[in-house]
Amino acid sequence: MAETKSKRLLSLDVLRGMTVAGMILVNNGGGRYSFEPLNHSAWNGLTPCDLVFPFFLFMVGVSIFISLSRHAGEPGIVTKIFKRTVIMFAIGVLLHAWDMLIWGDAANIPGQLRIWGVLQRIALSYCGASLLFLAFKGRHLWKITFSLLVIYAVILLAGNGYSEVAEENWLGKVDRALFGNHIYSKVLDGRTPVDPEGLVGVISGIAHAMIGVICGKAIMKGKDVGEKIMNVVVVGTALGIVGYLISYGLPINKRIWSPSYVLVTCGMAACLLGLFTWLIDLKSYTKWSTVFQWFGMNALFVYILSEMLPSVIGVTGISGLLFDSWTSIFGPESPWSFLFYALTLVAFMALCAWLLFRKKIIIKI
Repeated sequence: MAETKSKRLLSLDVLRGMTVAGMILVNNGGGRYSFEPLNHSAWNGLTPCDLVFPFFLFMVGVSIFISLSRHAGEPGIVTKIFKRTVIMFAIGVLLHAWDMLIWGDAANIPGQLRIWGVLQRIALSYCGASLLFLAFKGRHLWKITFSLLVIYAVILLAGNGYSEVAEENWLGKVDRALFGNHIYSKVLDGRTPVDPEGLVGVISGIAHAMIGVICGKAIMKGKDVGEKIMNVVVVGTALGIVGYLISYGLPINKRIWSPSYVLVTCGMAACLLGLFTWLIDLKSYTKWSTVFQWFGMNALFVYILSEMLPSVIGVTGISGLLFDSWTSIFGPESPWSFLFYALTLVAFMALCAWLLFRKKIIIKI
């Protein structure tokens, strides 16, 4: 059996890379005629599509523990955290501006530019979890996480948090009051939904990242790979059970990032990390995971590039040609056309990730 001699586990890069590849797939493969797993749940519930973002945020938490355990005492560490937060948040906003600019909607940027988004949620969750970790010196992590989830649960229960209509839901009301038109504005089934990455949901996002920190501690503090696996699988199983049980009162809901959603998805991510650690770091079954390692080494950069790509190929007509090439085989209303179109974009991003990996270039955000 192969034992890792260093604290770096390849499985961490692989799971991180798999989530990025998954995010690219679901961001470009969803639609009216797509396979159901490539679409988000309409409201309460959980589909495979609903797993990729929380898995990535979980891995952000794991990375927080690894990084801050090494650099917590360094001068200026808080400044570095704030700097990285601002950069990620700004890039997220600029991605929305990029999309509007490319599609000739620049005149509406001042009045309608969306403030919130995936990178913004990651940025604030990373910042909150990192600062809490430093403030409490890595202690009381479970108590902090539990407190955040309880606070958020109270907000949901007291503020009609499970209403699908933004005007009736406190989460939506806060975003509309503070940010006006600068929020998610797509109308679904005649309703204006809650912004899925809005301000109040950051509370739950921080708790989510904190669970990643806890699992990072569980897996990195193990004396050997076997103990690392046992630690993270035990934590993950417990999280999944608790999350499932509380879903009877607080249903699993991705859009509002409900506490049950946090616990169930973190539990699944932790168990998957344990499985990958067994396969890759203990058994050395690595050939299947190479492409995900490429994605994982430059995860945020590849994701950002993948968010910029659809606008460019869309306005130039390339996306239409790509999609037509698949519809000519499967038909315009076939879910296979949507799937292979999305896989084509994933393959292109894999090529970009491979080039960076081959040149040993790691772009840190």
